[in-house]
Amino acid sequence: MARIVAFDYGHKRIGIAVTDELQIIASGIETVETKNIFSFLRNYLTNENVELFIVGEPKQMNNTASESEVLIKQFIEKLNSTFPKIPIKRVDERFTSKMAFQSMIDGGLKKKQRQNKALIDKISATIILQTFLDQKK
Repeated sequence: MARIVAFDYGHKRIGIAVTDELQIIASGIETVETKNIFSFLRNYLTNENVELFIVGEPKQMNNTASESEVLIKQFIEKLNSTFPKIPIKRVDERFTSKMAFQSMIDGGLKKKQRQNKALIDKISATIILQTFLDQKK
């Protein structure tokens, strides 16, 4: 089996998570500046077999698209044109940042560590990916 890669897209940076080869466990691997995401992915894909991309889908409480959806759609279009053989699926990402922050508290991270937005993005990507894996079962 190949890996699944998930993204928590942000204007400044993108949190990235990946499954193991058996697609059982989601793990955060990196937070990359948005402008560098495609060079990171080209390098990653030369070393790893990936069969699916998951992109978080931010929604408002009333189920409408968030303001950032315009930028995410542009990212998805470029992702699709750059890596056309890898399909893309979306996963609702409501509350992932809050869940990530809470997991940091539960994990005993100090206040200064919890202010690390890159870490929150990476944990959010992991939650998005784990949500997908749980829905797949």
